[in-house]
This record gives sequence, C-alpha cells and structure tokens, in this order.
Amino acid sequence: MNALTSHPDSHHPRRDEDAWLEGHPYPDIRRVTVDQSTLWLAAGWRDFKANPVVSLVYGLLFTIGGYALVLGLGQMGMQSLILPLVGGFMLVAPILAVGLYEASRRREANETVRVGICISAFRRNPIQLASYGLTLLILYLTWLMLALLIFAVFYNERPPALDSFLIEVLVAPQAPLFLIVGTAVGGVLAWVAFSISVVALPMMLDRDVSAIYAMAASVEATRKNTKVMIGWAAMIALITLVGMATFFVGLAIALPLVGHASWHAYRAMIGSRP
Repeated sequence: MNALTSHPDSHHPRRDEDAWLEGHPYPDIRRVTVDQSTLWLAAGWRDFKANPVVSLVYGLLFTIGGYALVLGLGQMGMQSLILPLVGGFMLVAPILAVGLYEASRRREANETVRVGICISAFRRNPIQLASYGLTLLILYLTWLMLALLIFAVFYNERPPALDSFLIEVLVAPQAPLFLIVGTAVGGVLAWVAFSISVVALPMMLDRDVSAIYAMAASVEATRKNTKVMIGWAAMIALITLVGMATFFVGLAIALPLVGHASWHAYRAMIGSRP
C-alpha cells in the first residue's frame, strides 16, 4: 500500500521523505562552524588509516583513470579536450566516491569494511543513486559543451594541441576575458554540483530516500551553512587540484581523504537517522 494513502496505524515502515511530501521539507539540518571542516578532514584521515586497502584501491582507480584519460585522448589526437574533461572531473567525482562513504558509514557502525562490500554500495539504493548519477552526468556534459562553445566564441577555431595551448591561447589579446568567462561558467556549474551533492549521496546510503529528496536536503544544508560550505568547497577543490598537479599520483590519497571527510560533513549537518 502506498505510504501516503495507508492508514496511520499501518505497520508499514515510514520513509523519511513521507514527512517531506506532507509539508515538512527537510530533516533536521544543523548549523556548522568554519573550524569543523578541519575536524571532518581529521576524521576522514582516521578512516583512511583504519581502512587503507579500501581507500588506496579507490585512490589508485582515480589515478589510473586520470592516466587513461590523458593517454587515450593523446593517442586519438584530441589533447585539446584534456583540460575541459579534467576540469569537469569534480562535477562527477561525488558519485564515484560512494564506496568511500560506505566505508566510513560501516566503520562508524562497527560493521565489516571490505573492498567488495564498498564497491557494491550502490545496491543499498540503486535506482536513486543511478538517478543522481545521471544528474551529475548531465551537468558534466553541459560543462563540456559550454567549454567548447566559449572557446569557439573567443577564438573562432579548433582548440590547439595541449603542448601549444599556452602559447596559442593564453598569450592572445582576448585571453583574460576568455579565462574570466570560462572560470565563471565553470564555477557556477561546480557550485550547483556541490550544492546538490554535499549531503545527498551519504544520505541516500544512510536513509531510504529518493534522489530528489536528498538533493533538496543538500541544497537546504548548503543554504543554511553557506559561508562554511563555500570554504569547504574551496578546500575540496584545493586538495583535488594538488592531487592532479602531481600528474594524478596525489589523487590516490587526496580523493579518498575527501570522500571519507564528506561522510563526516554529512553527519555534522544531518546527524544519524532518528
């Protein structure tokens, strides 16, 4: 029987989002302080050390994926796409870190943490996680199209190869405006992705909720903690960029750390299921 039409005395379990549909939009969302972000990272590092195999397996997959992307595009003569593809990586990174959230969740609950269990974490809420992943994919494809469009508007030519990009593009007279517009557009899309992600994915692992409900709660958590979330997003971007700057080697540690820490950010703002 549908949860919305069942009798109040029914023994069917009540979903978290039933209350939302009945006019109470969000779970209890706490306000957090700026100093808490360092605590999330510290807790994420403890999760990393407690489960190094799971963390490093995920980290190495990210590193290998980065190498495969760069080398693959190079072999196809499409080096010009490397920067926009890598630049948009952070738009889809949250869905790739589901296993890391699961590792932190299981450690918190004193449950067994193994690579196979974490990789299969999608089974906890497969349809909703897939729906959410599709949303991030749409954002990623939107970024790629806009990046190519912006380049075409400013340079009216095919993007040059990566090895000549700095010379042919960044020294051109229109380069400053090109960089401002590209950064602004990318920043807006990154903020949208962050706002709908910051607590959504951990929530879908932790509670029986839909992707729409989780994203709405995530946007509300971001709105309620805007200043802290701006700093948290900047910290995540910085850690990720440092990982990329080492030619993806640093991602083996950076992304698992961010993934584990993101679980603790969720816990700080939403808390455990009542």
